[in-house]
Parts: sequence; structure tokens; C-alpha cells
Amino acid sequence: MIKIVVNENSPVHFKKNWKFCVGTGRLGLALQKEYLEHLKIAKEAIGFDYIRGHGLLHDDVAIYREIEVDGEIRPFYNFTYINRIFDSYLELGIRPFVEIGFMPNLLASGEQTIFDWKGNVTPPKDYEKWSDLIKAVVSHFVERYGIEEVLKWPFEIWNEPNLVNFWKDADKQEYFKLYKVSANAVKAVHPDLQVGGPAICGGADEWIVDFLNFCEKEKVPVDFVSRHAYTSQQPNKVTFDYYYQELVENTKMLEEFKSVRGLINESAFPHLPFHITEYNTSYSPINPVHDTVLNAAYLARILSEGGDYVDSFSYWTFSDVFEEAGVPKAQFHGGFGMIALNGIAKPTFHLFSFFNSMGKEQLYRDDSTLITRRPDGTIALLAWNLVMDKGEGYEKEVEFELPVTHADIFVKRQTVDENNANPWKVWKQMGRPRFPDKASVKTLQQAAIPLIRTSKLKTENGKITFQATLKKNEVTLIEFIPVKDETDTYIGLDDSLITSY
Repeated sequence: MIKIVVNENSPVHFKKNWKFCVGTGRLGLALQKEYLEHLKIAKEAIGFDYIRGHGLLHDDVAIYREIEVDGEIRPFYNFTYINRIFDSYLELGIRPFVEIGFMPNLLASGEQTIFDWKGNVTPPKDYEKWSDLIKAVVSHFVERYGIEEVLKWPFEIWNEPNLVNFWKDADKQEYFKLYKVSANAVKAVHPDLQVGGPAICGGADEWIVDFLNFCEKEKVPVDFVSRHAYTSQQPNKVTFDYYYQELVENTKMLEEFKSVRGLINESAFPHLPFHITEYNTSYSPINPVHDTVLNAAYLARILSEGGDYVDSFSYWTFSDVFEEAGVPKAQFHGGFGMIALNGIAKPTFHLFSFFNSMGKEQLYRDDSTLITRRPDGTIALLAWNLVMDKGEGYEKEVEFELPVTHADIFVKRQTVDENNANPWKVWKQMGRPRFPDKASVKTLQQAAIPLIRTSKLKTENGKITFQATLKKNEVTLIEFIPVKDETDTYIGLDDSLITSY
């Protein structure tokens, strides 16, 4: 048995940088009812501050249009849909982390696109018109929402330009040109607006060095650095429905966070904020690992320690209302979302909800445990048992000795594991219905609720001892809550008079 003793040492601050932002599919999906329902659930349970997604300038949002006036083709900016989208975000209490992209077809220099919804990834054919578009969009945001609000919004230029899929020929110099024109256009609206990039994926960190060198040499504004992080290897099988990959150790992602932070520190801009604007296990929206308990247990250490190195890291994504590989083909399909279709919470949703319950005082942390204290004296303990091997077993016994100041403690334990809060397993038992009926959806929603166990403990010498068995890939939140006992205020109370008690 593992024994963890927590003493009353000076606690450190637990950084909740993991909840600064969350990812979404393209912004146009925010016009769908189920999307907004999921976002409301995520906001209320987890409390993300910002949301980031592709497609601000994609044709389905319809901002850039052209009209003919007296024989001359002129730009026409249509803000009908983006107003509706950003209004919805702000009404839910979540701000946009604005990704500027992709290219409107009427401004595109080529026809190369990405995703089923065909986001154009070519440079503008006219950089002056592109600059005017950025100025018009940002100016509209300021006019509609006020400069004090929009000053809080980061503006990120493009998405993964180091990949030929996302930027024609992965042309670094062309991206730098795009960044310079775009950043200057944003700053032309107001010099204090936040702008940054290069939003690259992992494996190309020389881009970050070159990007910062470019900004220094060309005197281009940069207020933050952004990057993405995924820990899946190359696929070992791809089918019509699914994409299968092995995962590397989760410490690799933390090492990447630390390494890039070091590159920034060594640059001409050592104090820039560093945002991971996408991360997950697999980078595929049809990889079943996203639906599993393993996904939650795997990410737990990253949420616990990631804030040591980065100012934010944005989980990709909050919802399975997502169409990069087309409209989802089944209830569970390996989607990125922490909330599955029909509002069914996946294990990763509960991981984030558990982390949101943690206090600001960090009393203890190791590679599978985080213990914090809230202002009211409640100790919130989060533990996980990541197992990447196949097979049964792998249980872990842990004993916790914790400092407390109250005589009586109410213990509430919530558990996600292979048999609890695992609707993917229940769906498989149902025969994997692609489009489950209402009764089946209800069952899956019920199966998505964590197991709850409660007890009451007495304090001895200012401490309590609690033993827990963690099963394979379990994530458990244990709250030790001071009891204010009001039993004596009930006149005539006698439980022994109740039959069977």
C-alpha cells in the first residue's frame, strides 16, 4: 500500500491555467441548438473563460462578400452570423479567443481546402483587401462589444501553418507575411489589442524561434506565443469509421510545454505569455480513445502540472458537435468532445469537473495525486490510476493522512472508472446503436454519472486517515468537508423508532 502523509507546510498556489480556454469545432456550429446546450453544460460545470475555434472567416459565417456597384467590385462585410455566435458566447459568460482564419473563397489565391467543410488554406490574393477585412472585423467587434471588452480577447493568426494541410506548402515566409499584415491590421484598430501566433503543431518548434526572430527583426507586434500538443503516434489502422493510434507517455506533453517555454525565455521576448491553443491525446476526430476512461486518466497529470509551464492549455474540444470528418456517424465515434452527442458526459468531462472542484491552496502533488484546500477548510483530493497496458487488474491501494481542524468530517467520493461513468462501455453493451432511440439515450445519460460514496470520519490529533482502492484508469475526487452538526436542534429526534433502524 502506498502511504501519503500531508503536513501543514506552507501551501503553494494551484494554478488553474487548464480552464482558461477550451476548443470548439468551426464557429459556424454555434448556430446549432445542441452545440449551445453543450457549451452551457461545460460552462456551468467547469467554468472555462475562453473558447477558440476555426472558421471565423469561412464562408459559412459569411463575413466577407463582394458586390458590384457602378461596374466596380467592392467588399461587403456581413456580420449577421458572427454577431449571433459571439453574442451567444458572451451571454453564457465565455469570451472568444479569436483565431483569424481560414481564407474566404473570394479572397483566396487558390482552391486548396481542409476538412469536410472545406476551409480554404491558401494565402490571400490581395493582401491589401485582407488587411482591410481584418480591420473591418476587429473594428466591428469594438463597436459592438466595446473596447474594454475586446481588449480582453486574444487574436491568434491562423492555425498550424507548419503543416501543408493547413497552409499552402507550409510556406514559412508566406506565413510570416500573413502574420505581419494581420497583426498590424489588428493593432491599427487599437494598439493594446492582443495578437500572437504561430499556432503550430508539435514537432516544428524551430518555427517558434524563427517566428520570434522575425518579429524582432521586422518590428512586428507579438503579445503571446501559441502552439498545439498531441501525444498520439502515427496511425496503425485507418478505416471509414475509425482511426487508431498508440499513445506515448503523457510526460512527453509536459516536456514539450517546458521545452517551448525555454525557447521563449531565450528569445528577445522572454516574458510573453505562452498558450497551448489545442491539446488532446489523439489529433484525429474519429479515434475511440477520446471516448474512454483512459483518456481521462491519461490527461489528469497534464491538468495537474501543465500550469507550471504554460499560461493556458485549451482542450480540443468541449463537444462532439464537430464536423471536420463530416457529420458524426454514430453516438460514439471517437470525437474530440468531452460531451458526446445527446448531452452525454464522457469520462474526460468529469475529469475537468473534478479539477474545477479543487481549491487554490495546493497541499500536496505527485504524478498521480493532487491535494488542495478550499477557503472553507474543505480538503479536495484528486487521485488517478493510469494504466496503459491491456488486461484486468492493476488496482492500487493508497492511504492518505490529512491535516484537518474540525472534529467531524463528511467524506464525499466521486469515481470514474471502467465500470462507472463510462457510457461508451454501456453503448457497446447495447450493440453500438449508431442513432440510439430516446430510451437508450436516457440510459446512456444515467450511465454517465460518477459513482458517489459517502461516509463520516472523526478527527484524531488534528488528522484523519483515509484508505482508497483505485481501479484501472480510475479518476476519483474525494472531498473532506467539515461538519457543522445540527442534530441536537431537532426536538424528539430518535432514529431507533424507525422500522428496521
